[in-house]
Parts: sequence; C-alpha cells; structure tokens
Amino acid sequence: MFEEEQDNKIYNLIITRGIDQENEYGQFSEKLYSKPDFLWTESMARDYAPFGETFFKNVDLIVILSGLYNYNKEPIDILIKKAEEYDIPILLVRPYGMEIVPEELESKAKSVVGWNANCIVDDIRSIVNGDYDEICDDF
Repeated sequence: MFEEEQDNKIYNLIITRGIDQENEYGQFSEKLYSKPDFLWTESMARDYAPFGETFFKNVDLIVILSGLYNYNKEPIDILIKKAEEYDIPILLVRPYGMEIVPEELESKAKSVVGWNANCIVDDIRSIVNGDYDEICDDF
C-alpha cells in the first residue's frame, strides 16, 4: 500500500472577519480545525491598511468569506488591494448555504469553494503550492 505524503507545512492565513451575522468565521474555522492533518495559523489585525511588506511577506493565502462582504466591504477591499500589492493568492468562500458570490470578488480569487472541509483544505494546499490542476470542485 502507498502512504500519503505527510504535509508538515504550517499555512499562514488571513481570514476575513467583521460584522458576521451568520457566524461564518466561526463555522469556517471549525472546518479547518476538523482536519487534524492540516496545520495552520492566522495573521490577524483590526485594520490591515497600515501594514506593509514586513507583515504580509509571511502570509500564504487570504481567505475571503464572501457572506461577510456586504457589511464589511471597506476592510475586505483593503485586503484585496494588499493581496494584489504583495502577490498573495485569494481563496473565496461562498456565502453559507448559497452558490452565488459577488462578481467583483470572484474575479480576484484563485478559487471559489463551498463549505466542504476537505475541499477547503485541498484548495488551500493547491493554491499555496501552485497546483491549480488540483482545485476541488465541490458543487
């Protein structure tokens, strides 16, 4: 039998927060915690605008929870600009229970994913490692 290669990388993520009426941040982080073979940490700040290269150079991926966009456009738009400025890929997560995502966000993302924990982790790994052929199709 073949053993799957162990991925010991610790992925440094920024996950959008803010006004979150549906607790999407909590649900999303629970999905990540449900995968014990996926190691991750989160870089957090109240406001990302003043931060520069020193902060962003270690970030592997920005996760945008698109269900938070309507109430948090300004901080999410700042993160998108920082992603473009520092060449950080974006993973877009659909609003919980919905398939449609804001077009302006979809065009900036390397991938759009739903709420399947396996797909979320697979997409993070694939995007960070540049394996775009391995992107999960979970809908």
